[in-house]
Amino acid sequence: MRKIHAAAFVSLDGVIQGPGGIEEDTTGGFTAGGWVFGLWDPDVGEEVDRLFGRDYDLLLGRRTYDIFAGYWPYVDPEAEGNGPMAKAFTACRKYVLSRGTPLLDWANSHHLRSIDDIAALKQTEGPDLVIQGSSTLYPPLLAAGLIDRLTLMIYPAVLGKGKRLFGEGTEPGLLALVEQRAGGNGTIIATYEQRGPLPSMAELSPPPMDSAREAARQAAMARGEW
Repeated sequence: MRKIHAAAFVSLDGVIQGPGGIEEDTTGGFTAGGWVFGLWDPDVGEEVDRLFGRDYDLLLGRRTYDIFAGYWPYVDPEAEGNGPMAKAFTACRKYVLSRGTPLLDWANSHHLRSIDDIAALKQTEGPDLVIQGSSTLYPPLLAAGLIDRLTLMIYPAVLGKGKRLFGEGTEPGLLALVEQRAGGNGTIIATYEQRGPLPSMAELSPPPMDSAREAARQAAMARGEW
């Protein structure tokens, strides 16, 4: 059975949009594209090398696939720098989750229509699946318990706006920290595994204060006036 290892560049306020280039993803009026390279940390480079330094297939959302497909196939695979990554990305299988009919014209690209398709793919023989970017994948995959490891490369920056790692549709849950280290430029590299659902706060929290002031506050909150 395959495992899914997700990895993301993320700001302190949870933004993962457009880390790689100014025009990578400007949707929603995002203007901070390329923020990772202005704050590049060699320790992050080592983590990326470790993530992709083995056999893998890519699991991507449609927009991230479009970004990759518009760039990596056009990099000279024999060139220094990005050449080896371009060659590896073209050679590996790219599984793209989309409810629509995406243009999958990059070699070795395959269409997945549902989270159930991903669950079935995990049961097949083959290399582990690596998620890079693809913000829309995290909420449903975490809810389904399909992410085996989540590596966050957390940059000491606040971006203020942009697509979040844990965006709309994220369900409460617990993660266990299994690895961590700090980079020389202040980046935190942390790897988590899923632990299960969030405990019932009603059972763990202290009982509410039984006072007239608190009762009035609760009533105002219920009316939307607090």
